[in-house]
Amino acid sequence: METEENILGKEKIGKLIRKFSIPCIISLLVNSLYNIVDQIFIGWGVGYLGNGATNVVFPLTMVCLAFALMFGDGSSAYLSLKLGEKKNKEAAKGVANGIVVSIIISLLLCLISLVFLPQLLNLFGCTDVLRDYALNYGYIIAIGIPFVMIGTTLNSIIRADGNPKYAMMSMVSGAVLNIILDPIFIFVFKMGVQGAAIATIISQFVTFLINIIYTRKFKSITINKSDLKLEMKVVKRVSMLGISSFITQMSFVLVASFMNNFLAKYGASSKFRFRNTYHCTRYCYENQSNIK
Repeated sequence: METEENILGKEKIGKLIRKFSIPCIISLLVNSLYNIVDQIFIGWGVGYLGNGATNVVFPLTMVCLAFALMFGDGSSAYLSLKLGEKKNKEAAKGVANGIVVSIIISLLLCLISLVFLPQLLNLFGCTDVLRDYALNYGYIIAIGIPFVMIGTTLNSIIRADGNPKYAMMSMVSGAVLNIILDPIFIFVFKMGVQGAAIATIISQFVTFLINIIYTRKFKSITINKSDLKLEMKVVKRVSMLGISSFITQMSFVLVASFMNNFLAKYGASSKFRFRNTYHCTRYCYENQSNIK
């Protein structure tokens, strides 16, 4: 397959800013709306305990995104640098290595999450009241870790390949699908937090699938089987180029974990707590049908 010169190396700066910034802004807005709507549906269909459970599992998702962005942004930076040096073969090697490492780490994180999820939830500030909800939600989310990680890694690479609209389309497709599926699984099938998690996994898989399809039609590089062989020098370079994205995401993980733990420890002393144990116990009992 013949490659073409990347638009980043020949187009005017102003046009590039418009071409890349607008799809990115739309993607961020849609994803923000997706998170908000997601919490609204869970709040309506499950209650505040469902919202609490998703907040406890959220740091786990952020850890996975931190690794995905490290390899995705690192690969995209490596791609741009090597294309600028007219070294297309090395560019393809860096992208392939970034994708392979992302696959390996995603499978490891999936396995670790499935085996040690109760311990991880404790670390993220889970309480006894939220535990059943968080476990039911978290186990399903853990199964989808490879999809969200690989899809996110590919999304960054697709943008660097000069196709920000395709990257936007894949992200928006998953977000919109999740907004559609959430009420179906929560209200129609009455699956509670498990339904919300299944809707999320399906949406992430769709984004992953759309991005996987793109790997067969890269514009600026051609990936061969030999490029998939890991080279530690290349992996290290890709990782270092993406380490800033990793640190940024992990800072969010720390903030969320500290907040959850502080709320778990000091929330009982808040004036907004349940006025007495009877009301709390009665509310939990009436909502047990949402825990499946």
